[in-house]
Amino acid sequence: MPKSNLRKFAPVIILAAAVAVYIGWTQLQAPDLPDGFAAANGRIEATEIDIAALTGGRIAEITAAEGDFVSQGDVLVQMDIVQLNAQRRQAEAQLRRAEIGVETARALVAQAEAQDRAAAAAVDQAQAVADAAAQRYARSARLVETDTVSQQVLDDDLARDRQAKAGVASAEASKAAAQAGVSSAQAQVVDAEAAVEAAKASIEVVTSSIDDATLEAPRDGRIQYLIAQEGEIVGSGGRILSLVDLGDVYMTVFLPTSQAGRVQVGAEVRLVMDAAPQLVIPATVSYVADVAQFTPKTVETADEREKLMFRVRARIEPELLMRHIDYVKTGLPGMAYIRLDANAEWPDTLADVVK
Repeated sequence: MPKSNLRKFAPVIILAAAVAVYIGWTQLQAPDLPDGFAAANGRIEATEIDIAALTGGRIAEITAAEGDFVSQGDVLVQMDIVQLNAQRRQAEAQLRRAEIGVETARALVAQAEAQDRAAAAAVDQAQAVADAAAQRYARSARLVETDTVSQQVLDDDLARDRQAKAGVASAEASKAAAQAGVSSAQAQVVDAEAAVEAAKASIEVVTSSIDDATLEAPRDGRIQYLIAQEGEIVGSGGRILSLVDLGDVYMTVFLPTSQAGRVQVGAEVRLVMDAAPQLVIPATVSYVADVAQFTPKTVETADEREKLMFRVRARIEPELLMRHIDYVKTGLPGMAYIRLDANAEWPDTLADVVK
């Protein structure tokens, strides 16, 4: 075959060889098993959680080291909060100023209401004067007809009547102005109270940012590795360290079609680690993929379909993990033995499990 054709089909050949080696190696690793069981190799894995900064800033302190066990709520990282503290002091000063503004505005309301009451009293007084002037003018108008009073007296009473009416109008205008002053002062109170709420909201925002600057462990686990160091500046969402949740430990394996089709979620699994072959760890199937992971280009024959590999996850019970937490390590290779038939008896080598 020409070299150009070899290069053309090289990726296909490599993939087929990898699948063949994987299946062959798996079969070599598995001991003789009775019918109703499947075996495959894999590695211990766990859910990884990235501890990241919510907002950008400088890392002030990292209190956890790689390999440390941490409990939920433990402080892992402290971001620098010098600027945030300054912002909170500024917001608190604005709050005090706004609260003083509320008191001032309420005092203005009280003053405006007093002016409104005075204006109302002035209106009543002007109205009383106007009523007296009107009565005097009416009386003078009757008396002038009998020449009891002179025309001059009538004219003077008419002038007083008009002047009194003008006084009423002026007093009413002053009262309207006083009422407008009350409304304005009340609006200032509302504005000042809104400023208080805005200042309180600013304090809450800054306080929340300060709280978020203290990064705590969201659950129990082990520090996998540090991504950043103390003194470094990270951006918003910047990863600082990685935490492994030791309460969610599992092994992922791959089974061919004939076996994967018989695996049920909840089926019993036995795990044997290469580092401790004398220990048998119980687990259960928690996931079976519904899509093949390794798929040949053609699946027209039964042999080709058998090459389809499906991902299966075997999860170790959290209670068992907590009892042996000091020995839990991710990345360890081993074998997974899966019971396909619920009535099949475990062989003696896999019967006794860790408790």
